[in-house]
This record gives sequence, C-alpha cells and structure tokens, in this order.
Amino acid sequence: MTQQTAPRAARRTLTLDGRRLSCLDHGPATGRPLLALHGHLSEGSSFDGLAAALGPKWRVIAPDQRGHGDSDRADDYSREGYVADLVALLGELATGPVVALGHSLGGVNALHLAAERPDLVAALVDVDSPVDLPHQEPGPLAFLAGFPYTAPTREELIAACGPVGPMVGPLLRPLPEGGWRLPFHPRDTLESERQVHGDHWAQWLASTCPALVINGRTSQALPAEQAAAMAARRPRTSLVTLETDHFVQLQDPDGFARAVREFLAGL
Repeated sequence: MTQQTAPRAARRTLTLDGRRLSCLDHGPATGRPLLALHGHLSEGSSFDGLAAALGPKWRVIAPDQRGHGDSDRADDYSREGYVADLVALLGELATGPVVALGHSLGGVNALHLAAERPDLVAALVDVDSPVDLPHQEPGPLAFLAGFPYTAPTREELIAACGPVGPMVGPLLRPLPEGGWRLPFHPRDTLESERQVHGDHWAQWLASTCPALVINGRTSQALPAEQAAAMAARRPRTSLVTLETDHFVQLQDPDGFARAVREFLAGL
C-alpha cells in the first residue's frame, strides 16, 4: 500500500462529572463519522494508521477510553460506564449515527453501544472481540499486578514493565510534578479486564445494522469457531480472517485497513 499521511488530528477533551475524557478527532467535520475504540493497554492513537488509510471521506474519532491515555481514571469500569462515556462524547461532537469499530475491549463496548443506542450506530466493525469470554483465574492480564504505575525516569518505568516495556514506552506520560506514568493504571486495567468477561451474545444479536467481524487466524482471544458463529447467527454480518493473532491492526495494518475500507464502501 502507498504510504499515506494521516489527517491532522485535533485533541478534544470532554469533562464528565469532573473527569476528563480525551479523544483524537481525525479528518474534516464533514467526513462520515467512524468511532474507533481501542483495547486494553492501548489508546486512541492506535488508529492513526486507519485514519490515514480511510482519508478525508471519513472522520475517525478515536477516544482514549476511561482510564487510558490522556483520559482520567474512573471509579467504574463496567459496560454501563464505558457506554455512558461514548454516548456523551457523540452528543458533544454532534456526530449523528456512527460506524462503531472496536478492538478487543473496544469491540465489546461498541456492540453494547449498538444494542443500547441503535439510533447512534449505523454499522459495527468487531476487530477480534469475542462475545463469549469465560471468566478466568488468573485472567490474561494478571502479569500487570506487579507493574508500577509511576517511576522517577522513563527508562526505569520501561524496564519495570519487562517484555511489555518496548510496547508501552512510546505511550508513557510525563507527570506535572516530575517522573513518568503508564498510559493506564495496572489496578484499573485488571478491574476493567475482569468486568469485560462474560456472555455478550444477547447484545451482539440485539442490533440489526450491517456488521463486519475481523478475526486473526491465530488469535488468542477470538477462536475461529466463535467468529464464524458470530457472522452466521447475526443477519447482515460478514467475516474476514487475516493472518494475524489478536493484535490485528498492528500485525497487518494494510489488510486491516483494506477490510474496513471494503466494508465501508458497501454501506
């Protein structure tokens, strides 16, 4: 794919009950709106490449969901809390109905938004987000329990995160009083991950808008059988499989963008 330049993103901030919710707003306000929701350990900037690939016809709105990136920590990491943030954000930006795209945690939040507020969602893109997540002990993010949230230097914080350090290193935030912090709080992330587990089939099947499931062939999160069932059981739903694991947009950004672009073209 020819290298493309991302539309200039405006950093926007919404205050909800004294808590800051931050988002990146790519592209012109006249573009068709696409809400892009990241997974755990990530943030809105993970969709910069998609915004570039879609170009000015699409306005990619990529929030740092509560407790992530530049958004403040919250007391509640339930679906109700996440969805309430999205409803408030879309109302503030006056987008009208959006294409709701989400990876992992973001995909679950997107399908709940579509189920609860079908007036706000014109189409769904589920990026390797399972709708049946059995509870596990320990959970897949249990390794975060030993992570510090802050450190005096950037290098110390990266080193303390072990193998994950290089991934989160570019996302670290400086603290006003000095030192550095992670773009997520380990304790909050463990609580958010605990609450995302469960059966979301009813919400997946509750909406009727067009939908696309993108599944990584070697995904650790969404088994191929479940991905196929998600497409088969829900009307107006298609399935694309890419040669990746769970981190689809990182491992095959071109294939990911192409699958999304082709789906959007058919709306």
